[in-house]
Amino acid sequence: MRNRNNYIFLLSLFVCLSCTFLASCENDEKVLQERAKRKMGVDEAKKIELLYSQSGKVRSRLTAPVMLRYQDTLPRVEFPNSLHIDFFDSTLQVENIVDSKYGRYIEGQNRAFLRDSVVAIQLTKMDTVRCQELWWDQNKQLFYTDKPATVTKKDGTIIHAAKGLKASQDFKKIEFFETLDGTLVVSNAEFSGLSASQDSSADNKTDSVKVEKKPEQ
Repeated sequence: MRNRNNYIFLLSLFVCLSCTFLASCENDEKVLQERAKRKMGVDEAKKIELLYSQSGKVRSRLTAPVMLRYQDTLPRVEFPNSLHIDFFDSTLQVENIVDSKYGRYIEGQNRAFLRDSVVAIQLTKMDTVRCQELWWDQNKQLFYTDKPATVTKKDGTIIHAAKGLKASQDFKKIEFFETLDGTLVVSNAEFSGLSASQDSSADNKTDSVKVEKKPEQ
């Protein structure tokens, strides 16, 4: 019986020591990760909200669950776990929104790079832009990409931009670099901003763009 009690005691002691060792290893790993981040000059913040102002007015609000700030040769901010941006009009009403699974903001250049399931919605016209990569130039107040993109209009019309597009920051004006799938003649009044390079004085001018209709349900 005494030997049995000694065995149980030693077994319990071993289990306790093992748990302590595992917890210690886990804590050590976290400590090492934190030290590595500090050594690389990386600061981490959670549940962040950033406001961007222009001429004294708030123009956009960015929210994200995690933000990493790198202070190395290229100071930048990364959003590895998704981000959401609200853009405001002059009355502080949200006029368009942008979501992506990853984002990177390059400080000093005022440019942001969005990647993975990028979706932008123009709330007034209900046009939806989808692409895998999108750049945002704050100085020029525009979005652009040289990767394939699609624009879905409120009526279900889909425009495929095979080589990307360029859009004003409010997504009311969009220029397609190349389109696919059929041809449809649309007036500027029906789809304003098909090309930012067009002469705005030509109100009755039409443009040939290629679109695809969604199949009826």
